[in-house]
Amino acid sequence: MSAPANLPQVTVPALSEAQRAELLTELIDVGLTVANAQIDSLTARLVDALQRAASQAGDLKEAELRAKAATLLRQNRYPFHYLLTERLRTAVAHEMRATRHPEFVHSELQETPPALPPELEVDKKICLIKLARALESEQADRLNALNARLAFLTGRETIETAHNPFRPLVFLSVLHDAWCEFQPEAATHPMLYRLLQPSLCIEMAPIYYALNTALIKRGVLAGIEEAAILTRPGPAPVADEAAAAPPPPAAKTTAAGTQERPVADDPVQQQLRRLFPASRPVLSQSPRPAAANGFPTLFDEDFLQEKADRNGMLDYLEQVQEKSALQLMPVAGQAVPVEEPAQLAQIKREAPSGTWTQTDGHALDLVIRIFSVLLRDRDIAPDMKTLIGGLQLPVLHAAIADKDFFFKEDHPARRTVELLSRLAAAWDRRSGADDPLYQTILRNVKRIQSDRRPAVFAQAVADIETFLAKEERETTAVLSAPIAQALKQEKHLQAVKAAKHEVALRIGTGEVVAFVETFLEDKWVTVLTIAYGVKEEKPRILDSAIKTMDELVWSVKPKITREERNELVGKLPGIIAKLNKWLDAIKWNDAERVKFFDELARCHASIVRAPVELSPERQLQLALKIAKKAAERRQQREASRPPEPASDQFDEQVRNLACGAWVEFRQKSGISLKVRLAWISPMRSYYLFATRARQEAFSLSDEELTQALREKRAHVLLPAGVVGRALTEALAPRAANNGALAA
Repeated sequence: MSAPANLPQVTVPALSEAQRAELLTELIDVGLTVANAQIDSLTARLVDALQRAASQAGDLKEAELRAKAATLLRQNRYPFHYLLTERLRTAVAHEMRATRHPEFVHSELQETPPALPPELEVDKKICLIKLARALESEQADRLNALNARLAFLTGRETIETAHNPFRPLVFLSVLHDAWCEFQPEAATHPMLYRLLQPSLCIEMAPIYYALNTALIKRGVLAGIEEAAILTRPGPAPVADEAAAAPPPPAAKTTAAGTQERPVADDPVQQQLRRLFPASRPVLSQSPRPAAANGFPTLFDEDFLQEKADRNGMLDYLEQVQEKSALQLMPVAGQAVPVEEPAQLAQIKREAPSGTWTQTDGHALDLVIRIFSVLLRDRDIAPDMKTLIGGLQLPVLHAAIADKDFFFKEDHPARRTVELLSRLAAAWDRRSGADDPLYQTILRNVKRIQSDRRPAVFAQAVADIETFLAKEERETTAVLSAPIAQALKQEKHLQAVKAAKHEVALRIGTGEVVAFVETFLEDKWVTVLTIAYGVKEEKPRILDSAIKTMDELVWSVKPKITREERNELVGKLPGIIAKLNKWLDAIKWNDAERVKFFDELARCHASIVRAPVELSPERQLQLALKIAKKAAERRQQREASRPPEPASDQFDEQVRNLACGAWVEFRQKSGISLKVRLAWISPMRSYYLFATRARQEAFSLSDEELTQALREKRAHVLLPAGVVGRALTEALAPRAANNGALAA
């Protein structure tokens, strides 16, 4: 077939029907590769836009709804990513079939149930069509050239933009439908289409640029190249080197509140980036020959070869998975101990020559290391090792298809491995296969083995996290009384600490006489503890207690001038009255109280009876003597104070514990007890543990828990993520000298 009459005369390559069909199918991969590379940045822009919309909302309810939607999207960007990519592939594939075969209809002509109420559905269609036309106008040259090339490949005279599988409206509609499926609240569904604008869409320029260049590379209507690529792609070009390379994330705060190092400073991450150079879907890393218009050739032979290798390798993995899926799942109590990732080792030995690229080989080695660490862990029962070991092939498939598995802790496949490992360590074989925990693991292992879609891992994560959240809610409800008691204890403990601190500030100077020091430490700490305990309800009581203490300390300090002594005489009745009022409150009524006030009276009398007039020289001498005596007392106190114990790894481990962690305690009877950390007090001074039956096991202070770990009477099950631990073991020793992964 010749080119359309309105285009320049060109040499048309001779293509068979099979070649045309293959090329059209390949175009789907090209377009979606470029589109999918933008989803992460698009998600971040949507989150920012929703947060701005929340801050600008005039209605409080609407503001909360937008803020909640933004938080959900920010915390679950991977599920949204996979949902959107799957919907895009389905939609574009359908549109391509409709373009190739008359019996198929385009999505606008399909009768699909509306996602919104009728009045909002009409409003949505108007908004999306208006935005789509604006995007079409911006990319008219590239779009018209793509229409002509698709017409040639499908054997038609012309193809209108309304029937182009890659028209903007397809991407906008899929984005909105994915949003409606992702957001659980129907009230948030109209939110997106009202928010959309050109800067909040998938950028179409790089997509059309890649598609046209791919067809030019194959010689399809190459004479209209200038019409296809008239200007450089728009504001978010995928071909930009800085944008293509994954930026190292900034330091983030862990669940324990500690700061993680930025990726750029992490030797493991640096080594990973050497093993897996930043993926550039449409522009390889080394410089490429430029096209006539000065732009690099996007769809080059290296990319085609890499894509072909990748497809062959993934096809091989899927064939192996198909065979292994026929194996029966193990029954609890009948599992054979598994210590090595045999399936992965077999693939490494038996894969046909040329199946693996170098980076795929690195990925295989690392996944082998991950499962080796998991299967050798003594905290996981053999039954669980057999179960989770059945995920070797799906996890390898996910890691090879998306190298972010190694870089990002929230990658769905990696998160699945971590969650399943944590649950597996918590399972007690005595609970059997009827245990809901066991059933949750079994259900998700079967789900992943039977469903080959990338989104299956995100679904597994959602299911496991729902199970964990339900367990946590039910445990917290059952343990409400122990939690209330622990909160009361912590509040008292914090009040005691604050009271001792206030007293220490006064007596630490060394200026307070000995008997008043003893009084403040023994009795006034109790007074201040009571005052701190009611601080939130009655803050003036605390102010009064501290002021009374300060007046007492002032009253026993030497008074050098007549004015100071007169002031003391005037204030003494009030000071004594307030002291007695507070001491009555703590019920200190024994003979020691009488003895204290006798000493206080003698002290005050000696101060008041000092010589009436002192020369300036004598005043200076007394002041120096008082300061020297205070310094000596301060040194004595510091010397007698026991040194603070040095923090060790067990203190750090307790500080980093988070709710949901499992700890195994060795009881006096010799039986081990696995308990879940169900609650941590706000100041992290009390830790409440519960059994799987949601009964209170016991509570420990931070010091008691630290000592139990130090004495090996307790240990945290899987204290670090299994994937992160395996990567550290494999890569950290080699990071200093850029060593390669061992075969």
